[in-house]
Amino acid sequence: MLRKLTPLKINHVRLQDSFWSPRVQLLHQAILPYQWQALNDEIDGVEKSGCIDNFKIAAGELEGSYHGFVFQDSDLYKWLEAVGYSLQTEPDPEWEKRADEVIDLIGRAQQPDGYINTYYTVKEPGKRWTNLIHNHELYCAGHFIEGAVAYYKATGKRKVLDIACRFADYIASVFGDGEGQLKGYDGHEEIELALVKLYHATGDQQYLDLSRFFIDERGQDPSFFLEECERRGEKRRKEDLEYHQAHLPVRSQMDAVGHAVRAMYLYAGMADVAAETEDHTLWEACQTLWKSVTEKRMYITGGVGSSSHGESFTIDYDLPNDYAYTETCAAIGLVFWAHRMLQIEPNSIYADVMERALYNGVLSGMAEDGKSYFYVNPLEVWPEACHHRHDKNHVKTVRQGWFGCACCPPNIARLLASLNQYLYSYYDQEIYVHLYISSEAEAELSGGRVRITQVSSLPWDEDVKLTVSVPEPAKFTLALRIPAWCQGAQLTINGETVTWESVNGYAKINRRWSDGDQLEWRLPLTVERLYANPNVRVNAGKVALQRGPLVYCLEEVDNGPTLTDLCLPVNEELTVQVEADLLGGVAVISGNGVRSNPSGWEHALYRPAPLDSVSASIKAIPYYAWCNREPGEMLVWIREC
Repeated sequence: MLRKLTPLKINHVRLQDSFWSPRVQLLHQAILPYQWQALNDEIDGVEKSGCIDNFKIAAGELEGSYHGFVFQDSDLYKWLEAVGYSLQTEPDPEWEKRADEVIDLIGRAQQPDGYINTYYTVKEPGKRWTNLIHNHELYCAGHFIEGAVAYYKATGKRKVLDIACRFADYIASVFGDGEGQLKGYDGHEEIELALVKLYHATGDQQYLDLSRFFIDERGQDPSFFLEECERRGEKRRKEDLEYHQAHLPVRSQMDAVGHAVRAMYLYAGMADVAAETEDHTLWEACQTLWKSVTEKRMYITGGVGSSSHGESFTIDYDLPNDYAYTETCAAIGLVFWAHRMLQIEPNSIYADVMERALYNGVLSGMAEDGKSYFYVNPLEVWPEACHHRHDKNHVKTVRQGWFGCACCPPNIARLLASLNQYLYSYYDQEIYVHLYISSEAEAELSGGRVRITQVSSLPWDEDVKLTVSVPEPAKFTLALRIPAWCQGAQLTINGETVTWESVNGYAKINRRWSDGDQLEWRLPLTVERLYANPNVRVNAGKVALQRGPLVYCLEEVDNGPTLTDLCLPVNEELTVQVEADLLGGVAVISGNGVRSNPSGWEHALYRPAPLDSVSASIKAIPYYAWCNREPGEMLVWIREC
């Protein structure tokens, strides 16, 4: 059996965390309402979405023309999914009513044969499935299926699931190995993992089989995409297929290539199908691609996809800081994939990456108020240069209220709404704790029900306390992740120091537990200086600061301009202080550095030798919190001297 673990259901975990709970509450209070307004074009100064209107036009209830990208439908679907997850933990009649109205609208836009896609219904009727490489039909279908499953689980209402099943049944009639069927797949992966969710919700084997078909067919020779392009008179080279991860069959792919978000969704779907079908060759491919991403092509923030050209991976160790693309959606996709890998192989390497991406690459994509967003997440910013380069694909240095391509905001919303499912997993007589976030969790083990109450002071302090509640004494194993950033973890149970067996990065404690047993799990937080592999050329001679799960950065507002001139002495002792009034309350890292003395450079661009250096204070804040104050320079990798 490939899958070893099962995540606890969202409604079996209740967050009570000083760091994460306010962000989840922000989802209810600000993010979902704000995004609903954006989807309805009711916010002044925010780029028009047209998404809701497209559905009304497709349903014959509004006159007008299609607005937006070919994948505009997916913005509404991800919002619906976020609402579904939210309702699983916090029922809200108003949001449920609004979601029901959305579902009714989607149902009215559904065509008699089950097809749903407002772009093709409104703008190009009669051209379905003629441009799969570019036009995201199955991608949109996948996001609707995910939203439908989430909402069905929250409410038990069959209507949305029935709409999704009708659509999926129609797709299954179009694609496959049968006579007259298309042996194709989408240019943007997403349907693969969505169909597995639909299989879980319904038990219908055809959905799992269809997901496997899309994965197995991808990259086969002759190329479906090349033949499709040829039918349209569009010239494409085989090399172009890397962008879609369709250059080779998935089991033959050795390196993460192409569009990073597409890759993450594909790899997540591959892990799902491998686990469900006991496909060891597919699992081996997942492991190979995991090493490619995390050992050679991932940023320290958990961001992936270094190039703005194609929003894509490039080559090993090509990780520029100022031109880092690192789309927010790609970091979210990495969380999805890491979580799936973790259920198949309970190993802290997956949870470490999941945590890294979650706290850094994902959180940085949203402002403190939940009403503005980053599409891309650079590791170094010089705003004036960004402005004068006039490069439309270059990083934005201020978060935006919305985007024409608005994939990231609702993606953040659905991840925050489903955060509960990433904390714990279980199997037989074992409970795994992956993330240290204050919460209450209930698990049904083979020996009975167990409740774990976790009180975590992370990411600011090192203490984690867990209380076990059982109806009667029971023997089971509690597996606590030993984070990669932690050295010298200490454990006491009921005040007595205990040792543990370390297995794949988890401290396993197997014992007969009694009601009220208390564990104190101390995870020392120290400021770590992290160095990049020497092959990452842009980071030669530089250091990054990390404390616990958080990567830190310098901002101009704290350190003055020309951050690249700052240098941190190798032996400088760094201090940590919590500033309760700064950025919602953060721990800052401070120390003394040096920078060039500007005197004497007023009339010189180059000199035979630098003048003397002057001392300069250094203040670093968590990377996720940058660009919430005055716009200015930002830097993750600091020169070391």
